[in-house]
Amino acid sequence: MRDVAKAKQWMRVTRAARPQPPGEAEKQVIVAACEAFISDVLKPRFLPQIRPTEWNYVIDVHGAWAAGRYRFMQRYRSGMEHNSGEEFDAPFARIDRMGPDRFDIYWMRHTGKWWRLHVGLTLAEALRILETDGVLHPV
Repeated sequence: MRDVAKAKQWMRVTRAARPQPPGEAEKQVIVAACEAFISDVLKPRFLPQIRPTEWNYVIDVHGAWAAGRYRFMQRYRSGMEHNSGEEFDAPFARIDRMGPDRFDIYWMRHTGKWWRLHVGLTLAEALRILETDGVLHPV
């Protein structure tokens, strides 16, 4: 039997169009709601105190807005001797603005890839799900 290799072919892949970016006022409302969520819900629940260890340990929970997305992250500090004091961020969830008061929720998998879990939510619904769905909680 003859071994026939499939010919490779280039294909154009189109991505879904990103929604129009929000105006400055809408962006500030989103950022303020997310920051209040972090300070009122996430920090008291998942970082009541900082506990230094000889390994990497969490020192903060914070967020950042970029390109129509708000990422929720944990800030770690190393307690290891060879890099003591070095810090890094590890995102655990994000919300993507898909239109006026419409958001998708993504979870950061252990593989380093974002995985969409919820689609078409209002900001209030998205924050409620972030509060109640254990998969989306910081580690």
